Amino acid sequence: MESTKVNLITILRDRVGELCSDGNFAEAKHCANAAVEKAEKELSSDVDSIEAFASALEVRGDLLRSMGEMEAARDDYKQAIDQLEGRLDLSAQLGRLHAGLGAVHDELGNVPLTIELWEQALYFFEKAQPPAPLDVASLSNNIAFLKKSLGDTDGAENAFLKALEIMHRVLGQSHDETACVCNNLGALYQQSGYYEQAREMHLMALDARKKSFGENHLDTAQSYNNLALALIKTGDPALAKRNFEFALNSLEACGPDAIDEIQSVCDNYLDFLREDGSDGFANLIQERVKDAIARWS
Repeated sequence: MESTKVNLITILRDRVGELCSDGNFAEAKHCANAAVEKAEKELSSDVDSIEAFASALEVRGDLLRSMGEMEAARDDYKQAIDQLEGRLDLSAQLGRLHAGLGAVHDELGNVPLTIELWEQALYFFEKAQPPAPLDVASLSNNIAFLKKSLGDTDGAENAFLKALEIMHRVLGQSHDETACVCNNLGALYQQSGYYEQAREMHLMALDARKKSFGENHLDTAQSYNNLALALIKTGDPALAKRNFEFALNSLEACGPDAIDEIQSVCDNYLDFLREDGSDGFANLIQERVKDAIARWS
């Protein structure tokens, strides 16, 4: 393909990004259509023309997905993937395309196909040069949630562990994304009855979140609450009570943004106290939270 025509397609693709940044999605769609039409017109067996066409389709597919036009986005992603079949030299792009197509099917509620496409995306991201470990970690975390929803506990655990290993290695143990995966894995262990493992994961998440966000943050409070629930199951009621208190203190400091979270923590704390026979103290906690919500309202 002539370099001037490649440049025009590139200019149009770049303009789509600029228009989206300005919030002008309607014009961005027209621009994306123009890029695809021009690239398709120039399409031949020439490698440059194939790459230009696939890239234009990817840009339009991403835009259409962001606009909620899932079926149209699906068609663009599939056509781009077909154009690049066997092109392992473009593994990063193939990874993005499979990830995008998987996200479309996730929105459409097709869980098995979403998992299949995201696992194909993992393959390409791992083949990419340079590799894309954080993309692998993010997708692994997403795959884990889907497998968890299907009741595949072992599959979900393996996917979460893969994400955690990468986050820990690349971002460090105190990074908030590492903490998020620890939290997710802890929730899986808690649900599955592996309470000691849940306790350790929630402790790791809490340590990281305190370093990243401090004591008075919604995520820190979440980890205090989740740790408390695990501590109940591992036979540490006194420590569980302390962590529920830390969670409430943290949420009270967060103010009105914490209304939903403080009610959830309160419900967990009240269940714990009443099962422990501490009805009087439970009533005090209930009034405390009620007063906090009233102040914020």
